[in-house]
Amino acid sequence: MSEFNEKLLLPNIPDLHKIEVYEQNNGYSGLRKAIGMTADAVIDEVKKSNLKGRGGAGFPTGLKWSFMPKQSAKPKYLCANGDEGEPGTFKDRQIFGFNPHLFIEGSLIAAYAMGIKAVYVYIRGEYVKWIKILQQAIDEAYSKNYIGKNILGSQFSTDVYIVRGAGAYICGEESSLMNSIEGERGYPRVKPPFPAQVGLWGCPTTINNIETLANVPLIILRGAEWYSQIGVPKHPGTLLFGVSGHVKKPGVYELPTGSLLTDIIFKHAGGVRDDKKIKAVIPGGSSTKWILGGELDGVKMDADSLKAYDTSIGTGGVIVMDEDTDVIKVLARLTHFYHHESCGQCTPCREGCGWMEKILNRFIAGEARIEDVDLLLNVANNIEGNTVCALGDAAAWPVQSVIKKFRGEFEKRVKKISSEKKYVPPPHLISV
Repeated sequence: MSEFNEKLLLPNIPDLHKIEVYEQNNGYSGLRKAIGMTADAVIDEVKKSNLKGRGGAGFPTGLKWSFMPKQSAKPKYLCANGDEGEPGTFKDRQIFGFNPHLFIEGSLIAAYAMGIKAVYVYIRGEYVKWIKILQQAIDEAYSKNYIGKNILGSQFSTDVYIVRGAGAYICGEESSLMNSIEGERGYPRVKPPFPAQVGLWGCPTTINNIETLANVPLIILRGAEWYSQIGVPKHPGTLLFGVSGHVKKPGVYELPTGSLLTDIIFKHAGGVRDDKKIKAVIPGGSSTKWILGGELDGVKMDADSLKAYDTSIGTGGVIVMDEDTDVIKVLARLTHFYHHESCGQCTPCREGCGWMEKILNRFIAGEARIEDVDLLLNVANNIEGNTVCALGDAAAWPVQSVIKKFRGEFEKRVKKISSEKKYVPPPHLISV
């Protein structure tokens, strides 16, 4: 991996959220260039760049765009997913706050490439400050004819709307997001049909993450070959890492893919508070599997590298836990979140998340049995892969991971409990 220090998404330019400052720094030049290209050429350039989605799944962006039908009797839509409801994830709000026009420009290029009639930016309702900043930027873009009718004198026209979510984590799932925009309950849809065929109001729709779209103007302006050389070839570009937990300088750090996790924690986030040892790290937001402190040497932050550690890059939300962390309490807190946020549509998730929370609370309350360790794992295994959307997997993976890597902590608590209070099974379970 070659050394790359340029900040592409969050450059250190004062007042970049203002359109005149953005224009002075090549703002909307990528849109002008794209409008001079054919739609297919824009999609091909994004394909060549190998840009992967930044919302967690890591799907190739150009390939996703190519699924949009070229001819359609119905209007076509783009949904920009800024819901960002997962614990440990707070990167997209940095784009809204510091460089909203870059995202807007990326959305417009995507709309041009796919023949999109309207862009809906879905943002969690709690982001009041950032919604105001984005709306101001959208209004400025309308005033300069970057959005609206016959953009920059071309035949291309599109509109951009902000939709405020009501705070439901499930609406970060693409089909729940579409249901929410339509005014329906945020239930995930069964696929197929996929959004590119049947999306918003039954029309062809593409869903992209905010950070994903923010990369697009850079690719069009500087070229796919330039972009593909940044970071690791199979997962190129920079990533916004949201670092939180027991670090001295929590925040969002933009670094090339393939950066060492230890560099992110110690060089950029200042190391662990009080210089304690690291017990574990969650590398990509609360749904990703944990990495032990003793496993950190050589861990690179890109999709393929993290597979070797049975985890994923997710949304780049790095959560650091020091040596004094009670991992069972942390896991119980995360499980409570997923139980609370389950939409209840799928039985394994609706019931399983509740049971996992109850079992974990038994450990915390000092009422667990040795059998509860395997029972907890069994419940998680029965959730994984058996739900309409990935929320069930998101709830199951941390449980599976923590039991695998910290089983001794569960058993230690059980042994302590067992020495004080012997478990007596109920009469109907005692064999005669």
